[in-house]
This record gives sequence, structure tokens and C-alpha cells, in this order.
Amino acid sequence: MLQDSQVPTVIFPFAEYWWFYLAFTAFVLLLLVVDLGVFHRQARAVSIRESAGWSVVWISLALLFNAGLYTYVHHKFTVDPVIASTTGMSADMAASRVALEFLTGFIIEKSLAVDNIFVFVVVFSFFAVPNIYQHRVLFFGIMGALVFRGIFIALGAALLKFHWVMMLVGVFLIFTGFKMIFSDNEDPNPADNAVIKWVQKLLPVTPDIHGQKFFKRIEGKIYATPLFLGLMFIEMSDIVFAIDSVPAIFGITREPLIVYTSNIFAILGLRSLYFLLAGVVDKFHFLKYAIALILVFVGSKMTWLSKALGEELSMGWSLSIIGGFLAGGIVASLLVTARQPDE
Repeated sequence: MLQDSQVPTVIFPFAEYWWFYLAFTAFVLLLLVVDLGVFHRQARAVSIRESAGWSVVWISLALLFNAGLYTYVHHKFTVDPVIASTTGMSADMAASRVALEFLTGFIIEKSLAVDNIFVFVVVFSFFAVPNIYQHRVLFFGIMGALVFRGIFIALGAALLKFHWVMMLVGVFLIFTGFKMIFSDNEDPNPADNAVIKWVQKLLPVTPDIHGQKFFKRIEGKIYATPLFLGLMFIEMSDIVFAIDSVPAIFGITREPLIVYTSNIFAILGLRSLYFLLAGVVDKFHFLKYAIALILVFVGSKMTWLSKALGEELSMGWSLSIIGGFLAGGIVASLLVTARQPDE
């Protein structure tokens, strides 16, 4: 990546590309409506084969979007010599930089999303949510996540313009990474969640699940169902994860548009990834440490690493290091699992 003095504040300023944010969000909402209204109109369990197919679809859409992003930036820098001379970047350099930033952000978010899957497993087990209703809960969980991620990204774009905020966030990511490395692997307990307790005080909760309903009217009184409590816990968990993931991607790119789109594409495939990995996610023993090292690396990059190297670490190297951590965690987990006898 080029030095800060060589690049514009953003290639995609919001004042010029606000229409793209609206169009992209509308496209995502259309995909979700089609998903729920067409493919999952009737409540049913999602098979591994179906989830694998949808995982391929979501990843392919992200890569296709990235290719379109590369083509657009290349064309923009080719036809507008002013921006090329201002940034000191050729069309190839600018397009490659944007494409690598999107891909790196997508991989970071996908990696951090594994923690969400652990939470999904715990929540559905705690509230005894049948398989046929899990997709519906995750659907509305994703809808809420899109809203909260948009808010976090807007705040990040406004605050991370200040150097001291960038340094503070970098230190926070380093602290979070080391905390993950040395923390115990304890599952979250929904019963101890403050929001869940607040909902239970505000609304009576039925002991049983009433189909795919989040609320049930009984004798003229509105009751929340366990599905709604599970949804609330998932939403609160995503807010906590967003505190890590959004700053981590801002540590890679200064482009809010790239942060937003890479984040959203990663979240869209989260449901399929859950149904694909829910049964084996506990086998990835070392993935937590890989994610922690990624956070430490990004935080170091935001604070002291570039200064220590004397120049900004290239995006290609950043992507290679992050991919190396992720691949190492997966391979180490598979090797250890293969040596353990089946329970």
C-alpha cells in the first residue's frame, strides 16, 4: 500500500457514491427476500449439500463483485488522468490495490465469523431450537447484523480519520488478540446475558416453541417465544464481534465502501457456513489462535509495524500473512483431530 501522503482520502467518497451504497443495500435485501420468500418459504432443515452449494454461491458472488470492482477502478484511472496524477498510481496499481483490500477484508471477516458459528451452536442448543426453525432465526439475525454493521462502519469512517483513534483501535485489537490466546474456551451462557434478562422482565416467555413464531398471543396477552430470545442473543453477540471485525478491516483499507461491501458479503454467507460446519466446528481447536494472531497483526499494522519497517507493508504481504495464519490454524486443527480417536 502506498504512503498516506500518496493516496487520496478515499477513492470512493460517500458524497459521490451514496447511490452505490443504496443500490448495493437494495440488491442485498432483494437476495435475502428471495432466499426467505422463495427457497425457504416453508420451514425445513437445511442439508449439508444445500449449505455447501449456497456457500459456493455467496463466495462466487463476492469474487465476482471484486472482479467488477477491479474493472471499474481500472477504467476510472484510465479515463481520468487527473486522479492518476494526483495519487501517483497507475490504473493497474489502483485496481490491484482495491481488489486486494476487498479480498483481505473478506477473508478477515470470514475468519472472525467462525466465532459466530460457535455462538449459534450454543444458542440453538440452549433454547432447544429445532433444525427446521434455525434458518429463520439466522435470517433475521443477519438482517439485524446488516443494520448494526452499517452503523459501526459509518462511525469507523468518521472516527478513524484521526490518528490517535487509529492508534487506540490498533492497541485494542492487539489486546483482544492476546486475550483470545490466553482465555479459556468457555461457551457463552445465554441465561447470564443482560439483554435476555431484560426481555424476560419486559415480556413473559413461553416455555415451549410455537412453530416459527417469535411471539405468541395467549389469552389476549403477548408472549415471547424461545426463538425470540435466541434471536436477541445472536444480535447482541454480533454487536460484540463487530467491535473486533470492523476496526480490523479498517486496519487494512481506508475505503468505507470496501469495508462495507466485504463485510456484507462475508455476513451473507454466514448462515450457509453455519449449517456446513455446525457439526465439526468444535474440531478446529487452533483456529481461535489463528484468529487471535490475525487481530494482533492488524493491530500492529495500525500502530507500530509500518513505522518499524520504515514503509507501509504492502497489501500483498498483508494478505499472505493473514492467509498463512488462517491456513496454519486449519491445518493444525485437522492434524490434531486426525490423531485423536473418534469419540
